[in-house]
Amino acid sequence: MTAVADNTATTTTTSAHTLREGAFGNARALACRECGHEVELGPFYACPECFGPLEVSYDFPVVTREEIAAGPRNIWRYKALLPVPDDIEQSKNTEPGFTRLLKAHNLGRELGIDNLWVKDDSTNPTNSFKDRVVACALSAAIELDAKVFACPSTGNLANAVAAAGARAGIKTVVFIPSNLEKPKQVNSAVYTDNLVAVNGNYDDVNKLASEIAGEEEGWAFVNVNVRPFYAEGSKTLGYEIAEQLGWRLPEQVVIPVASGSQLTKVHKAFQELISLGLVEDTPYKVYGAQATGCSPVSVAYKAGVDAIRPVKPDTIAKSLAIGNPADGIYVLDICRETGGAVEDISDDEVRQGILLLARTEGIFTETAGGTTVGVLKKLVETGQLDPTLETVVINTGMGLKTLDAVSDHVGPRATIDPSYGAFTAAGIV
Repeated sequence: MTAVADNTATTTTTSAHTLREGAFGNARALACRECGHEVELGPFYACPECFGPLEVSYDFPVVTREEIAAGPRNIWRYKALLPVPDDIEQSKNTEPGFTRLLKAHNLGRELGIDNLWVKDDSTNPTNSFKDRVVACALSAAIELDAKVFACPSTGNLANAVAAAGARAGIKTVVFIPSNLEKPKQVNSAVYTDNLVAVNGNYDDVNKLASEIAGEEEGWAFVNVNVRPFYAEGSKTLGYEIAEQLGWRLPEQVVIPVASGSQLTKVHKAFQELISLGLVEDTPYKVYGAQATGCSPVSVAYKAGVDAIRPVKPDTIAKSLAIGNPADGIYVLDICRETGGAVEDISDDEVRQGILLLARTEGIFTETAGGTTVGVLKKLVETGQLDPTLETVVINTGMGLKTLDAVSDHVGPRATIDPSYGAFTAAGIV
């Protein structure tokens, strides 16, 4: 997708396409997170002054709790706080969001946490939080007159892009590492004929996507050239947590870290709610969770440095396997500023986290959720997280997508003949 930027203009021209008024709702501009320079709204993701990342800035109207509560039971209840048009509810989208916030009595008791909640995003349309970000990216792609909706992905994003594109009637192309879990490949291929497996890890796939985005006109890569709009979808996790807690912020929140975007946007959501007067300005700690086999942010945090050294991923938690996380430095800033931490665990501990959540709360999470639950356990055991404070842990996806992670570690306790004698002999209970 090509674009012509004019910082004095009120519209953006993309391949001779003029944006309609209000195409991005209350969004005002794209602002550099490093130097603050602003550019107009459009398919831009790097600052022309310092090459820092761009994010959406807004002129928010007065928004009330009552107005939000009167909205639909999906992310569009927060449309006034997102870069989407006011008529977004009439568009063809997958209507993700407003997933359950579950009081985790059993898991809390097991870990010694007094007040624990699980934000369960496995019930989104394609069973992961990626439906949120893709919905915002799709809105931007449509407003920018994109012809192809695409992404590089570790799996969940590919599923969400392929499904959302199918519903919207736009051509989709999704790129994945060739060694991705088979269920995630199938979950994309059922929605699109254009699933492309690339030899290499996610960072190799992402590099290819960036090259294509620079050469091919009319392609909207959700996490490349429309990334600022895409990333805003993660804010809705923070909005929902606060609303579902009765319009207050949790004292601690534990979030998985891949690129780091989700963690930074949940924090941004909390800060926006405070500035809008929708929640009280109370302190909260943010914790990041990684698998040891791909833990560049955790390594930097523990070393007390600001630079993130890229790594080659080697972990079963493939949805977190981003060796060069784009928002890693911002994760460090947020976790340090709020008094949180970034921690990592082994693949065996990831599996244990999956089983722990399943056997205490009846939630079958994928490896990313196993990582987050496992890190939560480690944070308590190492004294980094206060078990007396209200805590929310985010489950980002469904375990049926990563069956290989646990399939060799669970199964029948016994195989018996169909007789009562065989049952009693087996000593099942």
